[in-house]
Parts: sequence; structure tokens; C-alpha cells
Amino acid sequence: MIRRISTKWVLAVLAVVVMPFLGFAWYVHDFVSERFADDVVRYHLLGHAAELSDRLDRLVDERREDAVLLAAAPTVKRALLRASERDVAELADDRSGRPEESLYLLDRLVRQGRAAEFVVVLGRGGEVVATNSKGASSVMLQPAVLERLSIFPWSEQPWFAPVMAGESVTFDQTRFQLADDVDEAARPEVGRHFGFAEPVRGSGPQAEPLGAVVTLVPWSIVQSEIETYGVRRAGAISSGARSADLYDSSYAWLWASDADTILAHPNRSLYGERVSGRRLNLSVMGEAVRRSSGSGMFPDYEYLGTRKKAAFKQGRTRRQSPQGLGWVVGVGVDYPDIYGPVAEITATIAKASAIVLLLAILVTVVVARRTTRPVQDLEAFTRRVASGDLDAQVTVHGHDELADLARSFNRMTRELKENRAQLVEAEKDAAWREMARQVAHEIKNPLTPIQLSASLLKRAHDEGSPEFPAILERTIEIVQRQVGNMREIARDFYTFAGEHRDPVPVDPGETLAGVFDLNEAWASDGGVRLDMDVSLGSKLMVEADPDELQRALVNLVSNAIEASVEGGVIRGEVYAEGGMVHITVLDSGRGIDDEAESRLFEPYFTTRSSGTGLGLAIVRRIVEDLGGTVSVSNRADGPGARATIRLPQHENVPAKNPG
Repeated sequence: MIRRISTKWVLAVLAVVVMPFLGFAWYVHDFVSERFADDVVRYHLLGHAAELSDRLDRLVDERREDAVLLAAAPTVKRALLRASERDVAELADDRSGRPEESLYLLDRLVRQGRAAEFVVVLGRGGEVVATNSKGASSVMLQPAVLERLSIFPWSEQPWFAPVMAGESVTFDQTRFQLADDVDEAARPEVGRHFGFAEPVRGSGPQAEPLGAVVTLVPWSIVQSEIETYGVRRAGAISSGARSADLYDSSYAWLWASDADTILAHPNRSLYGERVSGRRLNLSVMGEAVRRSSGSGMFPDYEYLGTRKKAAFKQGRTRRQSPQGLGWVVGVGVDYPDIYGPVAEITATIAKASAIVLLLAILVTVVVARRTTRPVQDLEAFTRRVASGDLDAQVTVHGHDELADLARSFNRMTRELKENRAQLVEAEKDAAWREMARQVAHEIKNPLTPIQLSASLLKRAHDEGSPEFPAILERTIEIVQRQVGNMREIARDFYTFAGEHRDPVPVDPGETLAGVFDLNEAWASDGGVRLDMDVSLGSKLMVEADPDELQRALVNLVSNAIEASVEGGVIRGEVYAEGGMVHITVLDSGRGIDDEAESRLFEPYFTTRSSGTGLGLAIVRRIVEDLGGTVSVSNRADGPGARATIRLPQHENVPAKNPG
């Protein structure tokens, strides 16, 4: 619970000033920055995925159109017609005839930027009729490459038969292995191509194809599109090939139409990997593509310990276009790059919040100290007054409400000092009057039978009654008994006054057993049994005045006997617990009602018709003077009461728990 006013001031300022500011900062961070950033990134990722997919679709269309135009060229048809009229062996000998105009067309197509790397004209049987002789840089192809083109089993390819049946075929990424020294680990795209096979039709409408034109587009073109693609931040202006405003972690990739096979990726080691495979274990991404209508956002995912966000777009499939490949383009970016601006805004807000919070606390602490210092001074002087120093006076500063309170406090202490002496005198007079009243009351009771007996004795003597000796004897007995009662009353008042001897080591078990022995006859007359296990309290010692301890135990045992009914049992227990010796007296009587339980230890309070009412008050005074405590309560295990005295155990004797 908050007690200091200065702390309450600080919390109030925090609640009124800082908390709304922090709430605004949270709103800006969560609702404005993050959601805005998320919407912008989503829009850009989807847009860029669609743009890259369209670019690849256009690339495929352009390269397919190259194949279509080449297949329709008259020079290619003439080359196939001439080849069909000649022997295959002779054709092989004449294949290096570079002056043929058909070879010129093939070389010109290859020299075009981003066009085919190899162009092959095939006869109906799959024999090579012509190939390009130069590469894209007009460098002559190596004889080994030309040899591989000529002996490659073209007729065994799955697309050859449909082409010879008059169909146009677009084939996906294929490993032809036509070039020399291809490092698959470092540059796997060099040995891969995608391409087109177009039938070269005869002159008549029903004429069978004379052969086919096959164009092999290098996969490095697709890999280049993937590698050089990035996601531009909203509003960024590119300067040159790469802008500082590009997301550093943005990248694109390409999957096959099955949405599970990686065809191109900036990380070339992933070529051919399965998305759902053990290495990547991202099957949820493939499922997202298969469930979509062609484009959308991937579920946020984590790869190599980094969270990522990505979008996808599937290109034209074969269902949409006979020449479609259905490539799935993905564009992704790392979370740190997405929320970089958000982090910057959050950091700025956090710094501003910290500065505002610090200034608010400093100002509040200064004001609170100036305000609470008079209160603290007043509280310190209050403790002095509470301890009895009525001469304490508070120094008054200013004329505000706290100064008025200080002046009122000084006036109050002066009045208290004046009234204290009067109160002490009044209390002394009241105490003496109450003591005199109690003593007079207690002594008057035994004096009445003495007076009556003395009057009866005098009258018998004056009348010469023959019963005078018997009356005299009875009167003497009454006087002795009542004098004994008055002596007991005097002893009670003397004991209550607090006179006692220095404590010595005492065995409480032995003392309680002696008290039980003294009261055995009285208890037996009332049909009450006293029960104590002396061994329970063996070897336990306390420091006390033996007579006073016995007096206290006599009071407890006497009360227990008077509260018991015939057939009851009073049990005594002595044991050690927590460094204290417990002396317990348990009876099986009527117990204690709630009203009496709260007043048992008040002086002069008693539930009996006789006695001074000082018994339990004397017990408490004796026990507390010895550094202990005493309690009387109803038993929890049955009818009756439980009285317990707890005294510090004598240090030289080890403790022993009951049982």
C-alpha cells in the first residue's frame, strides 16, 4: 500500500501526463506504424510479384515467337526439303556448310540479346539438319559443342512426337549438358535451358511437318531476372543500378508449376530442392499457392532464424495458354527490413517518452519534497510527543495550510503538557479511591460474621447462658477463618502490587505436579480427576520465582476445578516449542462464553460470586514479568477450556518436543 505523499504525487503525474503520452506512443507504433507498414509491404510485395511474373511470361512469349518465326522461314523449309532428298551420311558430311542461308538465320537469332543459346533444325527422324555455328558474341562454337548437338537423342525427348504431329511445344527447365566445364555447384544455371519446339510445316494445308525447329534459351536469363530483382520501399527514388532505399534483404525466387520444386533462387544451392522437403520444411507455402487463385501472400514464415514476409504470383499455366509454364514467382523480404522505419519511430518515441518521464519525475520530486518536508517534520515531532516529550515544538515556515497545521500542533502540545499533570493527579486519586473501595469491600465481607459472632458471644456471656462455651468455641473458629480470608485478600493485593524475588531456574513440570498434589483432595471431593504425565515436562527448566510460579499455577488449576463438573478430567502438560516452555492446564468443563473471554485478565473481573477478581490478572502480571505470555480459550478438541503459560526456556537445557 502506498503511504508517502511524494510517491502519490509522482504516480499522479505519471497517470495524468506520462500515461496518455505512452498511450499515444503505443497507438502510433501499433495502429499507425506497424499496420501502415504491413499494408504498404503487402501492397508492394504483391505488386512486385505480379510484375516479375509478367516479365517472365513476356520473356517466354518473345522467345516462343522467335521459334515460330524461325519455323516459318522459307530458308529453313528449303533446308529440310533438301535434307529429305539426301542421304543421312552425306548430310552429316555437309553439315559444316556454313554459307547456307538457313545457318545465317540461326546465327542471327542467337546474336540477339537475351535470345536462344542454341538453335537446332531437326528432320522428321530427329536427325540434325542445321544448328547455329556462332554464340551470342559471334564467337564460333567449339567443335565439341557442335558434336554434342548433332549426336543428342532429340527423337527420344517426350516433346518430339507431339511436334512431329504438328503441335507447338514449350518445355520447362531441362539439363542438356551441351557446354564444356559446367560447374553445377557454383553455376547450375549454365547447364540448364528452357525452350520451344515448333513444327516446320509443308506447303499444303494437310501436309505433314517437314521437321522441327528447337530453340534452347539459356536458364541464366531467368536466373539473372531473379537475382537482379528487389523490392523498392514506398516513395524511394532509384539512382543507378542499385538504390540505398532498396530493402537489403529483398529477393525473388522461382518455383515450378507444382509449387514445390525450386527452379531459380539467389542461393544456387537450392536449385532442384523440394519446398516441402526436409531441408526447407516449408510445405505451408506450397499449400498457400495450391489453395489460391493464382496470387496472394504467403503465411509469415521463418528461415535460418529470420522471420520473413513474402507474396507470390503464378504465371500463365497450360490451362490458360497452350504455351504456358505456370511458374510460381515469389518475392520476399526480412522482417527487420520491413519494420525498420517502425523501429526508428518506436526508438524516437521511446527516447521522447523517457525524457518526458524523467523531467516529470524530477519536477514532481522537487515539488513533492518542498511540500512533504513540513509534513515529515510534523510527523517526527508527533513521534516525540507520542514518546512523552511534550516540550517538542515544530518550526513554522510560511503562512500556508501546513504552517497553520504546525502552529495548531504546537498549541496542542502546550495544552497537552498542561493537562497531563492534572490527568496524572486525577488518575492517582481515582486509582487510590478504587483500591480503597475494593479493599473496604473485600474486608467488609469477613468482618460482618465476626461482628455478629462477637455480639452473640457477648449476649451469651451477659445472660450467663449455659451454651457460652460452645458459642465461644464457634466464635473463635469463625474469627480465625475470617481472619484467614482477610489474610488471603491482603496477599492477593500484595501480589498484584508487583513485589517479587529474583528468578532462579525452576522445573515447571515439577511445580505443576506439586500444585496437582495440593489440590488432589479438593478435586476428589468434586468428582474431578487430575491427570498429568510428569515425564512430559522432564528436563525442561525456566527462570522464575518458584512461589510466584506456583501461585500462578494454583490460580489456573483452581479455576479449572471450579469450572469442572463431576466426572470431569483436568490434564496438565509441559513441553517445549520454539524456544518457549508451554505449561498447559486443560479442563472438560462448561468452557468460556465470548463476552467473558475478552475480559478474563481485567483486574476485579470475575464470573464467580466470590473472590477479588484478581486471580488471572495476577497470573498475567507474574508471567509477563518473566518475559512470557498467558492465554485462556475454549478447547478446539472438545468441551472445556485451555489455559497456557509460555515462558522462555532456560538456555542451559536442550529443548524437547512432546510425543
